[in-house]
Amino acid sequence: MKTKVISVNREALKDGALLEAAQVLRDGGLVAFPTETVYGLGANALDGQAASRIYAAKGRPSDNPLIIHISKKSDLDQLVETIPETGRKLMDAYWPGPLTMIFAKSSVVPYATTGGLDTVAVRMPDDAVAARLIELSQVPVAAPSANTSGRPSPTAAEHVYQDMDGRIEIIVDGGPVGIGVESTIVDVTEEIPMLLRPGAVTLEMLCRIVGQVEIDPAIAGPVQAGIKPKAPGMKYRHYAPKAELTLVEDRDWNGGPVSINVVNTIRNLVSWSGDKGRKAGIICTDETKNLYPDSAVIRSLGQRNREETIAHNLFGILREFDSLDVDTIYSESFWGENLGQAIMNRLTKAAGYHIMKV
Repeated sequence: MKTKVISVNREALKDGALLEAAQVLRDGGLVAFPTETVYGLGANALDGQAASRIYAAKGRPSDNPLIIHISKKSDLDQLVETIPETGRKLMDAYWPGPLTMIFAKSSVVPYATTGGLDTVAVRMPDDAVAARLIELSQVPVAAPSANTSGRPSPTAAEHVYQDMDGRIEIIVDGGPVGIGVESTIVDVTEEIPMLLRPGAVTLEMLCRIVGQVEIDPAIAGPVQAGIKPKAPGMKYRHYAPKAELTLVEDRDWNGGPVSINVVNTIRNLVSWSGDKGRKAGIICTDETKNLYPDSAVIRSLGQRNREETIAHNLFGILREFDSLDVDTIYSESFWGENLGQAIMNRLTKAAGYHIMKV
Protein backbone atom coordinates (compact mmCIF):
# COMPACT_ATOMS: atom_id res chain seq x y z
CA MET A 1 0.00 0.00 0.00
CA LYS A 2 1.22 3.51 -0.84
CA THR A 3 0.40 6.06 1.86
CA LYS A 4 -0.72 9.43 0.52
CA VAL A 5 0.07 12.65 2.42
CA ILE A 6 -2.46 15.48 2.08
CA SER A 7 -1.34 18.86 3.41
CA VAL A 8 -3.98 21.25 4.72
CA ASN A 9 -3.84 24.85 5.90
CA ARG A 10 -5.76 25.04 9.15
CA GLU A 11 -5.86 28.84 8.87
CA ALA A 12 -7.71 28.63 5.53
CA LEU A 13 -9.23 25.15 5.69
CA LYS A 14 -11.05 23.98 2.56
CA ASP A 15 -13.29 20.93 2.28
CA GLY A 16 -11.71 19.88 -1.00
CA ALA A 17 -8.51 18.88 0.76
CA LEU A 18 -10.43 16.62 3.17
CA LEU A 19 -13.08 15.03 0.96
CA GLU A 20 -10.83 12.20 -0.21
CA ALA A 21 -9.83 11.36 3.36
CA ALA A 22 -13.48 11.46 4.47
CA GLN A 23 -14.41 9.02 1.70
CA VAL A 24 -11.63 6.64 2.77
CA LEU A 25 -13.05 6.64 6.30
CA ARG A 26 -16.56 5.91 5.01
CA ASP A 27 -15.19 3.05 2.91
CA GLY A 28 -13.49 1.33 5.85
CA GLY A 29 -9.96 2.68 5.32
CA LEU A 30 -7.46 4.28 7.69
CA VAL A 31 -6.66 8.00 7.87
CA ALA A 32 -4.22 9.71 10.23
CA PHE A 33 -5.14 13.27 11.15
CA PRO A 34 -4.16 15.98 13.64
CA THR A 35 -6.08 16.79 16.81
CA GLU A 36 -5.26 19.34 19.49
CA THR A 37 -3.56 16.59 21.54
CA VAL A 38 -1.63 14.24 19.19
CA TYR A 39 -2.18 12.80 15.70
CA GLY A 40 -4.88 10.13 15.64
CA LEU A 41 -5.23 7.04 13.44
CA GLY A 42 -8.85 7.03 12.35
CA ALA A 43 -11.34 4.46 11.10
CA ASN A 44 -15.12 4.15 11.02
CA ALA A 45 -15.93 3.36 14.66
CA LEU A 46 -19.11 1.48 13.74
CA ASP A 47 -17.30 -0.86 11.33
CA GLY A 48 -15.70 -3.70 13.29
CA GLN A 49 -13.44 -4.69 10.38
CA ALA A 50 -12.19 -1.12 10.01
CA ALA A 51 -11.47 -0.94 13.75
CA SER A 52 -9.57 -4.22 13.50
CA ARG A 53 -7.38 -2.65 10.81
CA ILE A 54 -6.28 -0.02 13.35
CA TYR A 55 -5.05 -2.74 15.69
CA ALA A 56 -3.18 -4.43 12.84
CA ALA A 57 -1.55 -1.22 11.59
CA LYS A 58 -0.38 -0.24 15.08
CA GLY A 59 0.50 -3.72 16.31
CA ARG A 60 -1.86 -2.90 19.17
CA PRO A 61 -3.17 -5.53 21.63
CA SER A 62 -6.81 -6.26 20.82
CA ASP A 63 -7.98 -5.68 24.42
CA ASN A 64 -6.75 -2.07 24.39
CA PRO A 65 -9.92 -0.01 23.72
CA LEU A 66 -10.13 2.74 21.11
CA ILE A 67 -11.46 6.28 21.62
CA ILE A 68 -14.33 7.38 19.37
CA HIS A 69 -14.14 10.96 18.08
CA ILE A 70 -17.29 12.92 17.22
CA SER A 71 -17.83 16.36 15.65
CA LYS A 72 -20.91 17.47 17.63
CA LYS A 73 -22.41 16.63 21.02
CA SER A 74 -25.59 15.16 19.56
CA ASP A 75 -23.49 12.42 17.90
CA LEU A 76 -22.99 10.91 21.36
CA ASP A 77 -26.62 9.80 21.65
CA GLN A 78 -26.32 6.84 19.26
CA LEU A 79 -23.09 5.60 20.84
CA VAL A 80 -24.11 5.29 24.50
CA GLU A 81 -26.96 3.84 26.54
CA THR A 82 -27.26 6.81 28.87
CA ILE A 83 -25.47 10.07 29.59
CA PRO A 84 -25.06 10.49 33.37
CA GLU A 85 -25.46 13.94 34.88
CA THR A 86 -21.73 14.12 35.62
CA GLY A 87 -21.06 13.39 31.97
CA ARG A 88 -23.39 16.17 30.84
CA LYS A 89 -21.72 18.67 33.17
CA LEU A 90 -18.26 17.76 31.90
CA MET A 91 -19.45 17.90 28.27
CA ASP A 92 -20.82 21.39 28.82
CA ALA A 93 -17.60 22.52 30.46
CA TYR A 94 -14.89 20.88 28.34
CA TRP A 95 -16.29 19.75 24.97
CA PRO A 96 -14.95 20.35 22.45
CA GLY A 97 -11.58 19.77 24.06
CA PRO A 98 -9.00 17.25 25.31
CA LEU A 99 -11.40 15.26 27.49
CA THR A 100 -12.47 11.66 26.85
CA MET A 101 -15.34 10.18 28.83
CA ILE A 102 -16.28 6.53 29.28
CA PHE A 103 -19.96 5.56 29.07
CA ALA A 104 -21.97 2.33 28.86
CA LYS A 105 -21.94 1.58 25.13
CA SER A 106 -24.98 1.16 22.90
CA SER A 107 -25.50 -1.88 20.70
CA VAL A 108 -24.37 -0.05 17.55
CA VAL A 109 -20.77 0.13 18.79
CA PRO A 110 -18.91 -3.09 17.92
CA TYR A 111 -16.76 -4.85 20.50
CA ALA A 112 -13.87 -4.59 18.04
CA THR A 113 -13.85 -0.85 18.80
CA THR A 114 -14.16 -1.17 22.59
CA GLY A 115 -11.58 -3.92 23.08
CA GLY A 116 -14.35 -6.31 24.16
CA LEU A 117 -15.71 -3.97 26.84
CA ASP A 118 -19.34 -2.99 27.44
CA THR A 119 -18.19 0.61 27.79
CA VAL A 120 -17.11 3.08 25.13
CA ALA A 121 -14.65 6.01 25.28
CA VAL A 122 -15.76 9.16 23.43
CA ARG A 123 -14.41 12.66 22.92
CA MET A 124 -15.12 15.73 20.79
CA PRO A 125 -11.80 17.21 19.61
CA ASP A 126 -11.18 20.95 19.62
CA ASP A 127 -9.28 21.03 16.35
CA ALA A 128 -10.61 22.50 13.12
CA VAL A 129 -9.08 19.82 10.88
CA ALA A 130 -10.26 16.90 13.03
CA ALA A 131 -13.75 18.33 13.53
CA ARG A 132 -14.31 19.01 9.83
CA LEU A 133 -12.89 15.65 8.72
CA ILE A 134 -15.19 13.78 11.10
CA GLU A 135 -18.17 15.86 9.99
CA LEU A 136 -17.43 15.23 6.30
CA SER A 137 -16.94 11.49 6.87
CA GLN A 138 -20.48 11.25 8.33
CA VAL A 139 -19.34 8.51 10.73
CA PRO A 140 -17.96 8.53 14.28
CA VAL A 141 -14.22 7.98 14.03
CA ALA A 142 -12.26 5.61 16.28
CA ALA A 143 -8.78 7.08 16.60
CA PRO A 144 -5.98 6.06 18.93
CA SER A 145 -2.62 7.81 18.53
CA ALA A 146 -1.15 7.27 15.05
CA ASN A 147 2.04 5.50 16.10
CA THR A 148 3.31 1.96 16.29
CA SER A 149 2.06 0.55 19.60
CA GLY A 150 4.41 1.37 22.46
CA ARG A 151 6.29 4.17 20.69
CA PRO A 152 6.04 7.88 21.60
CA SER A 153 2.82 9.40 20.31
CA PRO A 154 3.12 11.52 17.13
CA THR A 155 2.89 15.30 17.45
CA ALA A 156 3.73 16.01 13.78
CA ALA A 157 2.83 14.35 10.47
CA GLU A 158 6.43 13.28 9.93
CA HIS A 159 6.21 11.16 13.10
CA VAL A 160 3.15 9.42 11.67
CA TYR A 161 4.94 8.81 8.38
CA GLN A 162 7.88 7.21 10.21
CA ASP A 163 5.56 4.62 11.77
CA MET A 164 2.66 4.26 9.33
CA ASP A 165 4.04 4.63 5.80
CA GLY A 166 2.72 1.71 3.77
CA ARG A 167 0.25 0.67 6.49
CA ILE A 168 -2.55 3.21 5.99
CA GLU A 169 -4.21 5.01 3.07
CA ILE A 170 -3.83 8.70 3.99
CA ILE A 171 -2.03 11.04 6.37
CA VAL A 172 -3.62 14.49 6.71
CA ASP A 173 -0.76 16.88 7.49
CA GLY A 174 -2.11 19.82 9.48
CA GLY A 175 1.21 20.83 10.99
CA PRO A 176 2.32 20.37 14.60
CA VAL A 177 -0.31 19.78 17.27
CA GLY A 178 -0.97 22.17 20.13
CA ILE A 179 -1.01 20.31 23.46
CA GLY A 180 1.29 17.35 22.76
CA VAL A 181 -0.07 14.77 25.24
CA GLU A 182 -3.21 12.68 24.82
CA SER A 183 -6.60 13.57 26.24
CA THR A 184 -7.67 13.22 29.85
CA ILE A 185 -9.84 10.11 30.33
CA VAL A 186 -12.63 10.01 32.94
CA ASP A 187 -15.01 7.12 33.63
CA VAL A 188 -18.48 8.56 34.31
CA THR A 189 -20.32 5.23 34.54
CA GLU A 190 -20.23 5.27 38.36
CA GLU A 191 -21.72 7.79 40.79
CA ILE A 192 -18.27 9.23 41.50
CA PRO A 193 -16.25 9.82 38.31
CA MET A 194 -12.82 8.18 38.10
CA LEU A 195 -9.74 9.65 36.44
CA LEU A 196 -8.10 6.95 34.30
CA ARG A 197 -5.52 9.05 32.42
CA PRO A 198 -4.36 12.59 33.26
CA GLY A 199 -4.16 15.21 30.53
CA ALA A 200 -4.68 18.89 29.80
CA VAL A 201 -8.07 18.83 31.55
CA THR A 202 -6.55 18.44 34.99
CA LEU A 203 -7.91 16.78 38.13
CA GLU A 204 -8.47 20.24 39.60
CA MET A 205 -10.51 21.26 36.55
CA LEU A 206 -12.65 18.11 36.81
CA CYS A 207 -13.31 18.61 40.52
CA ARG A 208 -14.32 22.21 39.86
CA ILE A 209 -17.24 20.94 37.75
CA VAL A 210 -18.37 17.69 39.43
CA GLY A 211 -16.87 17.80 42.92
CA GLN A 212 -15.23 14.56 44.02
CA VAL A 213 -13.21 12.59 41.45
CA GLU A 214 -11.43 9.35 42.29
CA ILE A 215 -8.04 8.41 40.78
CA ASP A 216 -7.47 4.95 39.33
CA PRO A 217 -4.43 3.25 40.93
CA ALA A 218 -3.12 2.42 37.44
CA ILE A 219 -2.06 6.07 37.04
CA ALA A 220 0.73 5.46 39.56
CA GLY A 221 1.62 1.90 38.53
CA PRO A 222 1.03 -0.77 35.89
CA VAL A 223 -2.22 -2.72 35.59
CA GLN A 224 -1.74 -6.29 36.77
CA ALA A 225 -1.59 -9.12 34.25
CA GLY A 226 -4.97 -10.58 33.40
CA ILE A 227 -6.85 -7.31 34.03
CA LYS A 228 -8.66 -5.72 31.09
CA PRO A 229 -7.72 -2.05 30.74
CA LYS A 230 -10.63 0.35 31.15
CA ALA A 231 -9.06 2.91 28.85
CA PRO A 232 -6.24 3.27 26.32
CA GLY A 233 -2.73 3.30 27.72
CA MET A 234 -3.47 1.78 31.14
CA LYS A 235 -2.02 -1.71 30.81
CA TYR A 236 0.77 -1.73 28.27
CA ARG A 237 4.13 0.01 27.99
CA HIS A 238 3.70 3.24 26.08
CA TYR A 239 5.64 6.19 24.72
CA ALA A 240 8.95 4.34 24.99
CA PRO A 241 12.06 5.37 23.07
CA LYS A 242 14.33 2.61 21.83
CA ALA A 243 16.95 3.33 24.50
CA GLU A 244 16.38 2.38 28.13
CA LEU A 245 14.91 5.32 30.04
CA THR A 246 15.35 5.98 33.77
CA LEU A 247 13.63 8.74 35.75
CA VAL A 248 15.64 10.29 38.60
CA GLU A 249 13.67 11.87 41.43
CA ASP A 250 14.51 13.38 44.79
CA ARG A 251 12.54 11.36 47.35
CA ASP A 252 11.93 14.53 49.44
CA TRP A 253 11.06 16.78 46.49
CA ASN A 254 7.78 18.70 46.61
CA GLY A 255 7.95 20.77 43.48
CA GLY A 256 9.97 23.79 42.43
CA PRO A 257 13.48 23.65 40.95
CA VAL A 258 15.06 20.26 40.47
CA SER A 259 17.46 19.47 43.33
CA ILE A 260 21.24 19.43 42.96
CA ASN A 261 20.99 15.87 44.32
CA VAL A 262 19.16 14.81 41.14
CA VAL A 263 21.62 16.69 38.91
CA ASN A 264 24.64 15.10 40.59
CA THR A 265 23.07 11.64 40.39
CA ILE A 266 22.46 12.01 36.65
CA ARG A 267 26.02 13.29 36.18
CA ASN A 268 27.34 10.20 37.98
CA LEU A 269 25.11 7.89 35.94
CA VAL A 270 26.40 9.45 32.70
CA SER A 271 29.98 8.91 33.90
CA TRP A 272 29.21 5.30 34.83
CA SER A 273 27.58 4.72 31.43
CA GLY A 274 30.66 6.13 29.68
CA ASP A 275 32.91 3.78 31.63
CA LYS A 276 30.76 0.89 30.35
CA GLY A 277 31.04 2.15 26.77
CA ARG A 278 27.40 3.23 26.69
CA LYS A 279 26.34 6.55 25.14
CA ALA A 280 23.98 8.45 27.45
CA GLY A 281 21.19 10.95 26.78
CA ILE A 282 19.72 13.42 29.26
CA ILE A 283 16.22 14.91 29.38
CA CYS A 284 16.25 18.11 31.41
CA THR A 285 15.07 21.74 31.36
CA ASP A 286 16.57 25.07 30.38
CA GLU A 287 17.50 25.76 34.00
CA THR A 288 19.78 22.72 34.30
CA LYS A 289 21.00 21.89 30.79
CA ASN A 290 24.36 23.63 31.34
CA LEU A 291 25.03 21.60 34.49
CA TYR A 292 25.48 18.33 32.61
CA PRO A 293 28.65 17.02 30.90
CA ASP A 294 29.20 17.50 27.16
CA SER A 295 29.83 13.75 26.87
CA ALA A 296 26.05 13.21 27.05
CA VAL A 297 23.42 14.02 24.43
CA ILE A 298 21.39 16.70 26.20
CA ARG A 299 17.86 17.75 25.28
CA SER A 300 15.84 20.35 27.16
CA LEU A 301 12.05 20.23 27.28
CA GLY A 302 11.92 23.97 27.96
CA GLN A 303 11.48 26.07 31.09
CA ARG A 304 10.38 24.06 34.12
CA ASN A 305 7.60 26.49 35.05
CA ARG A 306 6.11 26.35 31.53
CA GLU A 307 4.25 23.04 31.78
CA GLU A 308 2.51 23.61 28.44
CA THR A 309 5.88 23.80 26.69
CA ILE A 310 7.20 20.72 28.52
CA ALA A 311 4.13 18.71 27.44
CA HIS A 312 4.30 20.00 23.86
CA ASN A 313 7.96 18.99 23.46
CA LEU A 314 7.95 15.66 25.34
CA PHE A 315 7.05 13.12 22.64
CA GLY A 316 9.09 14.88 19.97
CA ILE A 317 12.22 14.67 22.11
CA LEU A 318 11.59 11.03 23.01
CA ARG A 319 11.37 10.30 19.27
CA GLU A 320 14.46 12.39 18.52
CA PHE A 321 16.55 10.20 20.81
CA ASP A 322 15.76 7.25 18.55
CA SER A 323 17.83 8.89 15.83
CA LEU A 324 20.70 9.91 18.13
CA ASP A 325 22.10 6.43 18.74
CA VAL A 326 22.07 6.59 22.54
CA ASP A 327 22.12 3.46 24.67
CA THR A 328 20.48 4.86 27.79
CA ILE A 329 18.53 7.99 28.75
CA TYR A 330 18.32 9.67 32.15
CA SER A 331 15.50 12.12 32.77
CA GLU A 332 14.73 14.63 35.45
CA SER A 333 11.29 14.24 37.03
CA PHE A 334 8.44 16.75 37.10
CA TRP A 335 5.99 17.79 39.77
CA GLY A 336 2.81 15.72 39.63
CA GLU A 337 0.17 18.44 39.88
CA ASN A 338 -1.90 20.17 37.19
CA LEU A 339 -0.42 19.37 33.74
CA GLY A 340 2.66 17.99 35.49
CA GLN A 341 0.58 14.95 36.42
CA ALA A 342 0.10 14.14 32.73
CA ILE A 343 3.79 14.76 31.96
CA MET A 344 4.93 12.42 34.73
CA ASN A 345 2.34 9.80 33.73
CA ARG A 346 3.77 9.68 30.19
CA LEU A 347 7.41 9.72 31.33
CA THR A 348 6.78 7.01 33.91
CA LYS A 349 5.18 4.74 31.31
CA ALA A 350 7.97 5.50 28.82
CA ALA A 351 10.46 4.41 31.48
CA GLY A 352 8.54 1.21 32.21
CA TYR A 353 8.04 2.55 35.78
CA HIS A 354 11.82 2.58 36.30
CA ILE A 355 12.25 5.45 38.77
CA MET A 356 15.41 6.01 40.78
CA LYS A 357 14.69 7.90 44.01
CA VAL A 358 17.76 9.58 45.50
